[in-house]
Amino acid sequence: MSSCIISIVAFAEFNFDRNVIREIDEMFSQDTIKDQYIITTEMITHLPAPVQKWITNSGLIGKERIYAVRLKQKALMKMKLEQKKWTDAYAEQYFTIDKPAFIWKVDMQMMPLIDIAGRDKFIEGKGEMLIKILSLIPVVNSSDNEKINIGTIQRYLGEIVWFPSAALSPYITWEKIDDFSVKASMSYKGTTGSGVFYFDEKGNFIKYSAQRYMGSEDDAKLKEWIITASESRIMNGINIPVKLEATWKLESSDWTWLKLEITDIEYNKTNAY
Repeated sequence: MSSCIISIVAFAEFNFDRNVIREIDEMFSQDTIKDQYIITTEMITHLPAPVQKWITNSGLIGKERIYAVRLKQKALMKMKLEQKKWTDAYAEQYFTIDKPAFIWKVDMQMMPLIDIAGRDKFIEGKGEMLIKILSLIPVVNSSDNEKINIGTIQRYLGEIVWFPSAALSPYITWEKIDDFSVKASMSYKGTTGSGVFYFDEKGNFIKYSAQRYMGSEDDAKLKEWIITASESRIMNGINIPVKLEATWKLESSDWTWLKLEITDIEYNKTNAY
């Protein structure tokens, strides 16, 4: 690779990262409520029993509510169903809770000298997906599409397992299915999505299932999208799932496209790493 190309790629990476940091700063600056209080048992009594057990098991009772999250992940990814080898990836993710939003930044090396940078976000009820080769060449750039919006709110909903106090938020409603599962629905800024949470007898999260659009095209169909947890751990005082997989349930076969591990998580920090 010539020095000129190297310089162009380096600048593109710098510019991509700078833009994402700017978006993160804007997201945190817009979430200005940040009322702080201690979570008590009385605050969760209106929730279905499985949700109460999950929140109690998480260790949240007696701790300050969570209004912001930042975390790091290491992951293995398969971008296509027919892909044989896993691709290493590293990601950072940021959440706000009072005004629900997230930004997820991922870096992947598809092959030697070919890096892919991605950024998903959910802001003001709208979703956006951006993927660039060498941080320069867009291969996916979808935004403010109804199917993307629904998919990203469903993703946000499933990922509250990392910050359980969001279960108390006014934009999420819960409906008990049985002793170990509940349906959650989330509505914000005109976008609505739902999914089903499954817990074990101790209250550990084990699975989240949603009927989610597979893609944003006009002919994109609803498919079952599941997140399963294989390990939980106490991090920063909260018991959360730290090893998870994401799978599309397809007619031909299951496509597990993501395996991730939480390597770091911090609560109520409102700046980028």
